[in-house]
Amino acid sequence: MKRQIFILAAVLSILAFTANGQGRMPVGTLRQRVDSIVETAIRADLIPGAVVQIKKDGRVVYSKAYGWSQKYDFHHELLRPAPAMDTATLFDLASLTKVVGTTTALMALADRGLIRVDDPVSKYLSGFDTGEKRKITIRHLLTHTAGLYEWYPLYYRSAHHDSTIRMIEGLPLKYPVGKQRKYSDLGFMLLGAIIEKVSGMPLDRFDESFVFRPLGMTHTTYNPLRHGRTTDIAATAPGNPYEYRMVHDSSLGFTIPGLDPGSWNGWRQYVLKGEVDDGNAWYANEGVAGHAGLFSTIGDIQRLVDMLLNEGMAGGKRFISAAVIRQFLTPDQFHNGLGWMMDPSNSFMKDAPAGSFGHTGFTGTSIAVVPEYHLSVIILINRQNVGLQANGVYYNPNPVRRGVFNAVMDWCGGMPAVPQF
Repeated sequence: MKRQIFILAAVLSILAFTANGQGRMPVGTLRQRVDSIVETAIRADLIPGAVVQIKKDGRVVYSKAYGWSQKYDFHHELLRPAPAMDTATLFDLASLTKVVGTTTALMALADRGLIRVDDPVSKYLSGFDTGEKRKITIRHLLTHTAGLYEWYPLYYRSAHHDSTIRMIEGLPLKYPVGKQRKYSDLGFMLLGAIIEKVSGMPLDRFDESFVFRPLGMTHTTYNPLRHGRTTDIAATAPGNPYEYRMVHDSSLGFTIPGLDPGSWNGWRQYVLKGEVDDGNAWYANEGVAGHAGLFSTIGDIQRLVDMLLNEGMAGGKRFISAAVIRQFLTPDQFHNGLGWMMDPSNSFMKDAPAGSFGHTGFTGTSIAVVPEYHLSVIILINRQNVGLQANGVYYNPNPVRRGVFNAVMDWCGGMPAVPQF
């Protein structure tokens, strides 16, 4: 028996040695590669700054802040001095709200038997009890297969959460239900409304009470300025210049037939810092929505990711059942999970092993998780503060994301995770 224990200990030691990069790429080389990728983008003025955190087998391998949390003012003048980025800086998560807040909340409700992912949406929202909309389920919303508009400037016709949801209910479908994946913010706004309907609580209060507080995510919130967090927040856009283009420039393919772009002019004329960048979240949902609105730090996001990697365990306690975790992280016919992206063709986690999952956010945020290696790579970038490029769009940070992810995968060397006993 002692010999067996000795052999097991020796095997685990070897696995830990190789899986942590020792004996393959030294961890120091990994850090140098990550530094080079991020710092090159900052020197080129493609991004103002970033925070990167890499964790494997329960150990933070690297956590570092780069550059500035705000580099430019509204008129694109350099701030002097510019505030340095910090690992505790609060970021506008943009569409990471979909997975960090909304998807996790739905997991919690499903675990309690309060919803089923194949429930029809009409069970909760009466506006879907008509025609083809009766076919739409919560699963369709989570997988972006409900046939909804990808985007719609709802704030042109609504300034309050309740009327915004009613407006979405009244919109026609754009695609056949369940036939194709068309990424839609509107679907996750509806999921936020379903959470409110089932729980009897506002979305932000439900998330705080049943997701963030239990997981120890003490810095994660909607509308941080209203909750006393006024410093150390990464700045995003100077107003909403790209969203303005989405409405006014038909070449982008977002314009809505019959909508007069000049009929609303509430565009913000200052650098956004602590206000959600997304117009539908800010103007039409009062800062709290199922698709965008959350602010968080890299440390808080790591707590959520750790819970998912540990199949629902957090702090030694069961947070969500392993069965529900597996249900949400099983890929569908479009190679995506419920809420989470799982398609290895996604450039931010390209060619990741089967079962990997992640998501990105428009502001420059991303999460990539590789359960096979018990690994996570979280990158938070405030790309919008540099402003629009000459071609009228923001810099696409996928080369940074892909470079960091590839460096981490090279460091892992194809080794599986250390067995968790």
